[in-house]
Amino acid sequence: MAYEAVIGLECHIQLNTRSKMFCDCPAAFGDEPNSNVCPVCLGLPGALPRANRAAVEAALRLGLALGCDIRRESVFARKNYFYPDMPKNYQITQYDRPLCEGGALPVALDGAERRFELIRVHAEEDTGKSFHPERYGDRPVSRVDFNRAGVPLLELVTKPVFRDPAECAAFLAGLRRLVRWLGISDGDMEKGHLRCDANVSIRPAGESGFGTKTELKNLNSIRGVEKGLAAEIARQRQVLDAGGTIEQSTLLYDAEHDRLAVMRSKEHAHDYRYFPEPDLPVLSVSEAWIREAGARLPELPWAWERRMIEHYGIPAYDAAVLGEQRDVADYYEALVSAGAPPKKASNWLMTEVLRHLKERSWTMAEWRQRLPAAKLSWLIGQVESVRVTAAAAKGVIEAVAESGGDPETIVVERGKTATLGFLVGQVMKRSGGRAVPQAVRSLLEAELAKRALPG
Repeated sequence: MAYEAVIGLECHIQLNTRSKMFCDCPAAFGDEPNSNVCPVCLGLPGALPRANRAAVEAALRLGLALGCDIRRESVFARKNYFYPDMPKNYQITQYDRPLCEGGALPVALDGAERRFELIRVHAEEDTGKSFHPERYGDRPVSRVDFNRAGVPLLELVTKPVFRDPAECAAFLAGLRRLVRWLGISDGDMEKGHLRCDANVSIRPAGESGFGTKTELKNLNSIRGVEKGLAAEIARQRQVLDAGGTIEQSTLLYDAEHDRLAVMRSKEHAHDYRYFPEPDLPVLSVSEAWIREAGARLPELPWAWERRMIEHYGIPAYDAAVLGEQRDVADYYEALVSAGAPPKKASNWLMTEVLRHLKERSWTMAEWRQRLPAAKLSWLIGQVESVRVTAAAAKGVIEAVAESGGDPETIVVERGKTATLGFLVGQVMKRSGGRAVPQAVRSLLEAELAKRALPG
């Protein structure tokens, strides 16, 4: 029988705020274990939480960018469950009255734009991190680091609109680009800044009902999401084809061994015993705050791509590559504004500049310090006017990347060296090899310096 997959994603976006969601502890990564904790994020008796305004601002920015409806009054709730790395035995999140509802993320897929619809975006806190199993002497042990407990998260929940793992991968790539573009998260899945759970079921092709869904966890890369979903879809097909039934459950995916394992039977919402957080007031967002957050939004990446294609005439592929990172997009526009032809600027940026950034693990800010857009634009102009060859220009960029320096000065010095070398060669040829090369070079340098003097 032919089946169709039905997939929905739950994405957790770790915000890059300085402090945690409900206390003043640093939200830094990599500090000494259990050093960034306090009575609030440890859930000690009598400690009272207070919402982080910067985290709420980030939620507003993302919600507005996605076209969500912003709830003027939203409510924090307690989600109750036990896990060793959650010190309070409940998580402060949002449930029936989230901050942002609806909206969609536009994603370029197979040459066309698809809009994947959302259910909600809400603010919450992260849990701690468990390390296990480890050994202490002859015993297996687990350790818990509570530094991450309380770090601000946004949870983004999609509608079950995906039919193929590749669509989910494209969506996550688009979401990662957006949160980086807005400056609210580093979006690195391998470091846990962006995490994803997937709900997946299958149904006979052509039907509109839903099958029994399973939840897939431990998806820590975009490729892992794609592979994990493909494995679970194949497993469900095999079960149904053998006459079995799908049981609602939560599964872990081991990407290294391409293996699924049942973690637990799936909980329902009532299992978490949600109720309004008694220690936090209603979260009120004024019209003025929403207007201010909207006014601070940058041009969104998909709009930037369209403008590049329409205004500068570059191919859609170029616009997509350059629009992957906001600082790269800004550098490209600076190149064109400085006079570089749009397509030539795109070519040099995509090949030479991005290659150097990748090889050296540099940020665009570090690159701009060495080679400002105006300098690269000048060098591109030299190539276009046939004053410098493309190979020589690449050598200049290499030299600037290696040791710094001004491109124009490097071009002049290398041109002078090449000219002297040619003249020395001609003198040696005329002298039948009897002249001393270094003496010839010194005499030529002196003659050129004398002719360069005014008058």
